[in-house]
Amino acid sequence: MNSRQLHVGRALGAALLVAGLGACASLSREQAEEQQYTDEPVERIYNRGTDALDERRYPRALRNFEEVERQHPYSSWARRAMLMEAYAHYQNNQYDEAIADAQRFVTLHPGNESAPYAYYLIAICHFERILDVGRDQATTERALASLNDVVRRYPESAYARDARLKVDMVYDQLAGKEMAVGRFYLTRDQHLAAINRFRLVLENESYQTTSHTPEALHRLVESYLSVGMIEEAQRMAAILGHNFPGNEWYQRTYALMTDAGVAPVAEEEAERRGWLGRTFGTIF
Repeated sequence: MNSRQLHVGRALGAALLVAGLGACASLSREQAEEQQYTDEPVERIYNRGTDALDERRYPRALRNFEEVERQHPYSSWARRAMLMEAYAHYQNNQYDEAIADAQRFVTLHPGNESAPYAYYLIAICHFERILDVGRDQATTERALASLNDVVRRYPESAYARDARLKVDMVYDQLAGKEMAVGRFYLTRDQHLAAINRFRLVLENESYQTTSHTPEALHRLVESYLSVGMIEEAQRMAAILGHNFPGNEWYQRTYALMTDAGVAPVAEEEAERRGWLGRTFGTIF
């Protein structure tokens, strides 16, 4: 080996040595930081996570809660951190991750006092992803099932009370879907298909208390008049007037029938004919 080769070899060896020492130094710093992190009290790590959550620094919050679980997997702190991970994901609109965390919590700790909240959080994640009425309603169905699960498991809880309110909103969403489809058929003169959709809103007891009921009755009047079923139109108009007097949809119905030259049936006569059942489902 000549002197030039020896010089290059020594230079390369020195460079590798420096790189190696640098890597060792870097590794030592990481180990030191990890050791320092590990030696911190669990309360401090957990509180750092809640502070980050308050500041909406969700990735940082999640790292701290995950660290609590890693260091103290069987502690009460770990259980709390697990649920906080679910909440942090929810706050960050990461609904799938939030549902997975909450489901993991109820699987591992089904009898824990925070289990009702975990079930409620699952329901809320589904609820907040409900799409508009023009889209597929699979998410709405999942939200309904999850909300009813909260009511069934914890009927006296505050979570159940809120879930019941949201169940009504979900039913309104589903009824709205039926109405949208019915109106679509109506604009294309597919009257029988439209009638089936509007009747479904009235026959389903869960839909009868939604905001769509008066319009469903009006649309049935409109559909029956279009196909020449005059008596059926009068019956729907009488039911609408009996249940929603003064409602804007009744006013539209009255104007529609007047334009068509069809006389409304008085309530006494409608009662005599048995048109005014206790629930809308009994009138068909």
